[in-house]
Amino acid sequence: MKRRIVQWTAALLILLVGGMGYFHTELRQLYHTVRLFEPELIVRNFSNMAQIFPSITIPRIGPIDQFKHRPQTLPSTFSYQDTEYSIQKWLSASGTTALVVLKGDTITFESYYQGTHEDDARISWSMAKSFLSALFGVAVEEGVITDLNTTVTDYVPSLKGSGYDGVSIKDVLQMSSGVYFNEDYGDFNSDINRMGRLMALGGSFDEFAATLQRWRAPGTYMAYVSIDTHVLGMVLRAATGQRIADYFKAKLWSKLQPEGDAIYLTDSTGEPMVLGGLNILSRDYLRFGKLYRDFGRLNGEQIIPAQWIKDSITPDAPHLIPGKRANANTHWGYGYQWWIPEHANQEFVAIGIYGQYIYINRQADVVIVKNSTNTHFMANHYESMDIALAAFRAIAHSLAVSPHLKAATDL
Repeated sequence: MKRRIVQWTAALLILLVGGMGYFHTELRQLYHTVRLFEPELIVRNFSNMAQIFPSITIPRIGPIDQFKHRPQTLPSTFSYQDTEYSIQKWLSASGTTALVVLKGDTITFESYYQGTHEDDARISWSMAKSFLSALFGVAVEEGVITDLNTTVTDYVPSLKGSGYDGVSIKDVLQMSSGVYFNEDYGDFNSDINRMGRLMALGGSFDEFAATLQRWRAPGTYMAYVSIDTHVLGMVLRAATGQRIADYFKAKLWSKLQPEGDAIYLTDSTGEPMVLGGLNILSRDYLRFGKLYRDFGRLNGEQIIPAQWIKDSITPDAPHLIPGKRANANTHWGYGYQWWIPEHANQEFVAIGIYGQYIYINRQADVVIVKNSTNTHFMANHYESMDIALAAFRAIAHSLAVSPHLKAATDL
């Protein structure tokens, strides 16, 4: 870690000396990028990303989908691998900034931590991928994308000659593109960190995607490749003839009845970072989870196609099925930009680095949102996910019998 910081600082100083006065905005963004995850700054940064990077705001409109509110205590402990964990100690150790629990239409627990507030627009990181999947489902329902087996290059010819040449849309949706992408946040020269510097200094995500090359045969191995989601965004733009922000507003944000604006971080061309740049309120992440829990319907309107949601959370190939397997680098299963845990009982999860979660449990009629600044997440992120899942299941189980919820009052 220290060596990486020294490398970044040296690079920054060179740029400062050589570019002072010419690239003020880019240098400021690079400076904040270098310090984005520093322990003393990470909490503030994660609630103020639009102050660091270029962004576009999608305003909320119309009525707000109101929740009822009936506070209930969390279970004191949960079990993971035959060990009892304290819920409160886990919340603290995992850098929690927000935890909101919904049973039915009633918030049973809501708390904010580390000096953050309910009106903070919190970075989604990879939870944004599940939002992009929702938009994709609408486009399929509308018929502008007719066949998921069509190749991405049929829609985006600029990707010909890259690792995406000839890869089906479905394989990209399922993180099985076969494209090589180093997502090691601790490696200064990794692809994900190159993307971060591109975002800070200016450049096009579209052009970046076209530089990536093939690693494995598509549709045979599940490997998490964040840029896959950007490629899906490229396909969506080409198919609909609309900007992502406009389609997002028309098909999702104007219908979800959120209480806050949506803020997307963008590249220097103004294209949203659909792979992880969404910033919204914790309760609005909850509303999105509720929409998926309720099969895409809100107040009688089918916003996201029910069949798309079913397909999104149903792994349909051996390399995607939850459980230990040779053709994946995780025991978690994967759908259309959604994670499926082992032994899932009507459960699925949107997950972002540093501990962002939308946990959905249909059987328990529960949605849980957790925002975090867990600086230990990347050390063993699949174990972090397993522990969080155990905690969420314990919370959902504690709400299995909730006779007092009927007496809930409106917020």
